[in-house]
Amino acid sequence: MSNILSWVIYPFTIVLSLILHQVLIELNLSVLLSTYIPVILAALTITYFEYKLPYEKSWKPKTKEVKQDLAFMGIMQVLLPKLLSFSFVILLIDYKEVNLNNFWPHHYSAYIQVIFMLLLADFFRYWLHRCAHEWIPLWRFHAVHHSPKKLYWFNVGRFHPLDKGLQFLFDALPFILLGVSQEVLSIYFVFYAINGFFQHCNINVKLGFLNYIVSGPQLHRWHHSILIRESNRNYGNNLIIWDIVFGTRFLPKESSVETLGLKNRNYPESFIHQMKTPFIKGLDKKDIL
Repeated sequence: MSNILSWVIYPFTIVLSLILHQVLIELNLSVLLSTYIPVILAALTITYFEYKLPYEKSWKPKTKEVKQDLAFMGIMQVLLPKLLSFSFVILLIDYKEVNLNNFWPHHYSAYIQVIFMLLLADFFRYWLHRCAHEWIPLWRFHAVHHSPKKLYWFNVGRFHPLDKGLQFLFDALPFILLGVSQEVLSIYFVFYAINGFFQHCNINVKLGFLNYIVSGPQLHRWHHSILIRESNRNYGNNLIIWDIVFGTRFLPKESSVETLGLKNRNYPESFIHQMKTPFIKGLDKKDIL
């Protein structure tokens, strides 16, 4: 039974969440509730299976770690994106004459538009993410996301605000400028959020051929390896397609990832301290505190 669950948890959760989203929309529930209800239920499902079907038992988070990640989740994943979206809408009010709507295929079905969004957003995010690993000034901010020594879905939100802000510029903002509909954005968000939860989840998930399409947990765990030759791979945010195209996909058949995190095993973990760590040169590589 556990083996069957390993294969079906991911696709069933994604598909059922998207179906629930559509049902709630058709019941005339607000877009906000229709989007967040499936995401919250998926998060609860993933939490349950992290305890019932863990990939690595030692990755079970401690209460202190969950409290730290709660701050990141609330501020970086909820408040900051809302603030950035509002700020750019206000800034763009004075530029109504700039109409980019014609550059987006609004006449296509919502799900076809979502596929376009995934491919385009992941292309830009791939290069931003790769640059964040290969260019030291950006890496010092992105290192915050790689600081955890274990993976579970709730630490998916561990980002520095400058890193998260850059992601917004490459991910959400272009589609706001293109006038992508709220319906399309909400479908995209449901997949984006739940796939992100799965990327970091501590569940013994098996994706098979999907590992050539989506950037899921089996691939993403290698991206968090302490070894640079392993962590500088699998940059895909939602999809792994651009890693395949540019030769950075990495999934060994006969081994599993071992040590996660940064070379400095004493890298600060609290929210307040990690707001300052990028400004301390070399902190991710050695214990200089």
